[in-house]
Amino acid sequence: MRRVVVTGLGCVSPLGNTVEETWNGIKEGKCGIDKITLFDATDYKVQIAGEVKGFDLEQYGIDHKEARKMARFTQFLVGASAQAVKDAGLDKETLSKEKAAVMIGNGIGGFDIMEQAYKKYFEPGAGVNRLPPLTAPEMIPNEAAANVSMLYGIQGPAWTLATACSSGTDALGVGLDLVRSGRADICLAGGTEATITGFGIGCFMVLKALASKFNDDPKHASRPFDKDRDGFVMSEGSAVLVLEELEHAKARGAKIYAEFAGYGASSDAYHVTAPLPDGTGGAKAITRAMEDAGLKPQDIQYYNAHGTSTHANDSGETNMVKIAFGEHAKDLKISSTKSMTGHMIGAAGAIEALFCVKAICDSYYPATINLENPDVEGGCDLNYIPNKGINGEIKAAASASLGFGGHNGCVIFKKFEQ
Repeated sequence: MRRVVVTGLGCVSPLGNTVEETWNGIKEGKCGIDKITLFDATDYKVQIAGEVKGFDLEQYGIDHKEARKMARFTQFLVGASAQAVKDAGLDKETLSKEKAAVMIGNGIGGFDIMEQAYKKYFEPGAGVNRLPPLTAPEMIPNEAAANVSMLYGIQGPAWTLATACSSGTDALGVGLDLVRSGRADICLAGGTEATITGFGIGCFMVLKALASKFNDDPKHASRPFDKDRDGFVMSEGSAVLVLEELEHAKARGAKIYAEFAGYGASSDAYHVTAPLPDGTGGAKAITRAMEDAGLKPQDIQYYNAHGTSTHANDSGETNMVKIAFGEHAKDLKISSTKSMTGHMIGAAGAIEALFCVKAICDSYYPATINLENPDVEGGCDLNYIPNKGINGEIKAAASASLGFGGHNGCVIFKKFEQ
């Protein structure tokens, strides 16, 4: 089996518009959640989110005119991809000649574009003639990956995977398979999402999935595994990892962050929004990822939890970890970085995989902030690294994502050794 390594990283998040800013925010225990500014949420029961701030595509050589032809989720992916490509020591001239691919997870697509178009369409006396001409190509989920392929002349597969909140994780897993199989030597893999609109927040608000009790205290709203949690916090952004076949990376002298060791997936076949309460569905994804990586539970030191800050997820995921890791679950260090970033939906698994890679490189276990009153009675009784991260060697790290519809994915990275 061809070995696959990570040679480039890029991200745009509520904590910062670069990997360095975002990772420093994670290490400092910062929270990127605040009052919504992207639309007027005054009359909403939910008035907080994790917004990307001060993002401008012009810093990546994309002029304002071109950027206006992209939905917000596409812009985020282009920015994260540009960072990752530069970090990997690649460019358009190189990538256009390589056996390269793009594999991106996206849960929803251009909510901002759809909402703007609907408003024009339903204006009295307006109708179809007021629709912006680029509505269709801007709103469809595959346009983010397509724009990246065009930007770098990548003529291999440029796919978009939609498995709700597991999209970014599953995209990484399929990217791993593309490189392992020889269909690609390099793959830009990750996720992107931008759903903070009146319609987007409203849809999840009426579903009663979002935190609504912390409008006046946004920094404490996302509190995975805490007894006072009352829902997840919507956020946005993108993360991209450059996946590369090991010998190909070595031949061009690329720096190697970590080895992408394994991937596993499963479906709950249970409910359209709720995970299996006993955790057996998600546990299958973790077990399959470990089998794929050739690792045992005790070989993994850190687990980045899906940890959404909802009652259903956090207790069910704890069960899931106990099933997959057995006795080792008690020794495993677990954290939910969503306590700091919020829930980036289709991009969540991608940025949390990036955090696993950085954790391995820096020998640092990120914290779960806002964990003031662990919900032990609700079954959340493992080591979630409360409130302050810790230093320590990490030889292997796993990250799992669970999506609406019962989609489960897990990726495992390990410290690179020759």
